[in-house]
Amino acid sequence: MAYKIDSDACVNCGACEGECPSGAISETGDKRAINADNCVSCGACASVCPVGAIAEA
Repeated sequence: MAYKIDSDACVNCGACEGECPSGAISETGDKRAINADNCVSCGACASVCPVGAIAEA
């Protein structure tokens, strides 16, 4: 199951994007978003999010 970023909680620090092995995370305006089609559900992004904005969808 793909992960999802809570846009209300995201502080756009970019830590998740740098950690994603599949390149599924990109900046969308002033937040980050995960492309579910590219997400490999590894959880690497969630483990580095400083505000806990990422969880399984």
